[in-house]
Amino acid sequence: MIQELDHRSESTAKAIQKIQHPAYLVEAEMMGFQGIPQLKESILELRNSDEVFLGYMEKDRLLGFLSYKKESETIDIHRLVVDPGHFREGIGSRLLVFLLTKYQGLNFTVSTGKANVPAKKLYESHGFIEMEDFEVAPGIFCTALKKKTHH
Repeated sequence: MIQELDHRSESTAKAIQKIQHPAYLVEAEMMGFQGIPQLKESILELRNSDEVFLGYMEKDRLLGFLSYKKESETIDIHRLVVDPGHFREGIGSRLLVFLLTKYQGLNFTVSTGKANVPAKKLYESHGFIEMEDFEVAPGIFCTALKKKTHH
C-alpha cells in the first residue's frame, strides 16, 4: 500500500533512514562515490526536509519510498529508494506510477547517478528521457531525466 508519510515524526524518519542508508550505499558503490548527501543525512535533517514523502508499506513495514517537491507545473523527484532486500520486486515502479498518476498532466524531473543503470532503465521505462549528464564531484557524474506530459 502506498501512502503519504509523516517524515517529521521521529519513528517515521528512522524508518526512512533505515532503508535510505543501505540503498544509497549500493548507488555509491556503482558510482564509486561516497559523497552522496543522503548517506550522511541525520534524523533531524530528514525530519526538517521540505520534500513530500510517499511510502510503500507492507504489513506496517516501510519497504520503499519516494520524495518530491512540486514547483508550479513540475514535479521534481528527489529520492526513489527501495530496501536493498526488496530490489527487483516492482516497488520503485509502483511508487513512480502512483506519483505519475497523481500529478498526471504535469512535467517530471529527476536525476540519478550516471552509473546507476537500473535506476535509469526504470525511469526510461516510464517515459523519462535523458537530458544531460552533469558533474557532482571531480569525475563523478549524474544524469538528469525529464518526462514531459502533453496537454
